[in-house]
Amino acid sequence: MKYKRINVLGLGNMLHTDEGFGVAALNSFSESSNYPDRVNCIDGGTQGIYLLDYIESCDALIVFDALIPLDYERKVYVYRNEELPDFIHRKMSSHQMGFSELIGVAKLHGRVPQELVMIGAPPQDLQLGIGLSPELEQLVPEAVKAAKALVDAWLVAE
Repeated sequence: MKYKRINVLGLGNMLHTDEGFGVAALNSFSESSNYPDRVNCIDGGTQGIYLLDYIESCDALIVFDALIPLDYERKVYVYRNEELPDFIHRKMSSHQMGFSELIGVAKLHGRVPQELVMIGAPPQDLQLGIGLSPELEQLVPEAVKAAKALVDAWLVAE
């Protein structure tokens, strides 16, 4: 078994419109899939340091989040492994910088997952409010599809 534990983590603040993209994508992923028990869905919200165990305890990690690449279009982005440091510091909220630091701590501990993937989209609206903007709501299925393709490939590879 190549990956004994796969964690799918949703980050974001559901009270700030599109900042909740990661949690909305995680919820859609969880509701539309039926994976074995070793695929865990975690609503990470804005928990910061409390997420370290979810990062260090798995062999493969997918993170859904709202993110802003340097140059971007409003679409779904998928970043894998070595690509992460190129953009992870260009984030927009405190929980995201915390995630970057968590990856650093996991590296210091020598416990970074073999596969580390971030799937996200640039927000349209960050105002106080519940629910995604129509622009980001339309991108959730594409983000979920990308995550499912990865998990399916990881499970088949075993």
